[in-house]
Amino acid sequence: MARIDQTPFELEINDLSHDGRGVARREGGKTVFVADALPGERVMVRQTARSRSFDEATTLEVLQASPDRVEPRCAHFGVCSGCVLQHLDESKQILAKQRVLLENFERIGHVGPGGVLPPLTGGAWGYRRKGRFSVRRVEKKDKTLVGFRERDPRFVADLRECHTVVPGVGALIAPLSALVDGLQARRDVPQIEFIVGDAQPGFDGVALVFRHLQPFGEADLAALRGFGERHRVAIHLQPGGLDSVHALWPEQPSLSFRLEPWDITFAFRPLDFIQVNARLNEDMIARAFELLDLQPTDRVLDLFCGLGNFTLPMARLVSEAVGVEGEAGLVARARENAGNNGLANAAFHAADLTRDQRGAAWMRQGFDKLLLDPPRSGAIDVLRQLPLERFGRIVYVSCHPGSLARDAGYLVNERGWKLASAGVMDMFPQTAHVESIALFVRP
Repeated sequence: MARIDQTPFELEINDLSHDGRGVARREGGKTVFVADALPGERVMVRQTARSRSFDEATTLEVLQASPDRVEPRCAHFGVCSGCVLQHLDESKQILAKQRVLLENFERIGHVGPGGVLPPLTGGAWGYRRKGRFSVRRVEKKDKTLVGFRERDPRFVADLRECHTVVPGVGALIAPLSALVDGLQARRDVPQIEFIVGDAQPGFDGVALVFRHLQPFGEADLAALRGFGERHRVAIHLQPGGLDSVHALWPEQPSLSFRLEPWDITFAFRPLDFIQVNARLNEDMIARAFELLDLQPTDRVLDLFCGLGNFTLPMARLVSEAVGVEGEAGLVARARENAGNNGLANAAFHAADLTRDQRGAAWMRQGFDKLLLDPPRSGAIDVLRQLPLERFGRIVYVSCHPGSLARDAGYLVNERGWKLASAGVMDMFPQTAHVESIALFVRP
């Protein structure tokens, strides 16, 4: 393979891609995706990759800056892959995501919303309460790195700070690096997951899960316990699969968070899925309920319900809320949370929603409204099975605009629904991740 020409060259940036890179065209019309460049800018770049249909490049110098460009807050911006939009004004980030959503509707689904909902935004910093740090011992630096991957995913970013994680986690990055570096098993810890709930007696709500490939010795276990005690964080160990996770300190940590507007407390385990952005989560739930136009007599079906993030608060407002989720452990904890919150009208079922569920008892029940919050792959499999004519409204919460657009096209063009409105929610500020919500009604 011929080597890439490293000679810098100028480009005019005319668009922003779905992953936050500037888009330009070289002489001859070939598309170039340029990291850290914004529409309207003239930049000096160096090519980093090429393919038959497009090239890739990185910005060396901004010759003419966009008025929307801001100084990135983080010293690691440009190296760490944790966020890619810090150089774009926060108010413009969400508009760029809105444009991605609308373009996906048009290009993939061949549909358009009747109205565009006002974007939901919140605090742009210190919001990430769940994530995974990679860990790597680097002999050349004589150091163990703890952080997110670099843009080149072969490497771990040498982080001193992170402004997107909740402050209680950001403050632990350097201490965690020192902790792991002092362990005898420092080369056998590939990752540390973090999750944050409400503060509890004895610790501040932060739980860490140390994945380890070999058993820890007594000295390492003592160091991990001491770290938890000093920093008031719960320490969990994961020697194998998900079922192997167990608490080291304290012996029985209690992890939970509140949804105050609906008087709901969620107990959860350290590797459970919870929404990353607590403030946006409450705003998202409120918007979903508003779009569903919930009534006290409604029976509502909530698919891909997880721990019951929507199901349990919804049960405060309707006759019955039924949640269906593929992971049996989450369903068990959703049921426990329903009981703990005194919700006899919330029911949960474990089912693989990518498989045929037409014979399932819950599928044959009558419902007034439908809420979906599927993974990135979308909900097309279950939508094809559902008796959609029985629902009055459908609200679809999406973490991937492409799969939402595809499913919207199916609902509108094949099942006769109308895409009444849609909008974006800034669940992940500073990143290119697009979270959105859409309302479908009968024409």
